[in-house]
Amino acid sequence: MEKVNLADKLSLFHDHWNPHVVGELNGQQLKLVKFQGEFVWHHHEQEDEMFLVVKGSFQMEFRERTVEMKEGEFIVVPRGVEHRPVAAEEVHVMLFEPASVLNTGNVQNELTVPELNKI
Repeated sequence: MEKVNLADKLSLFHDHWNPHVVGELNGQQLKLVKFQGEFVWHHHEQEDEMFLVVKGSFQMEFRERTVEMKEGEFIVVPRGVEHRPVAAEEVHVMLFEPASVLNTGNVQNELTVPELNKI
């Protein structure tokens, strides 16, 4: 039962699109990730995902619309919904999702991170 300082944890890594686990509860993981550029279009068959913007801003693209995400805002992407995060500049994001979630969902490519680092 230790407190977590998000800024401290975010200072421990500099790569993009590589989630790092910072906490776990009830089969869910809290992950920190830095985005920059375009991610891959994907969806998750069984899991919902929550994206909370810690610092910066990004766009969550859906096939039918785009949602501008700003610092202090979050969005829940329901299972099965195709989406793609896009960040013109580096953004810091906290993810809340089941431990079973693969970052690229139904897609396997060079951005897929099969084993997450815990920091």
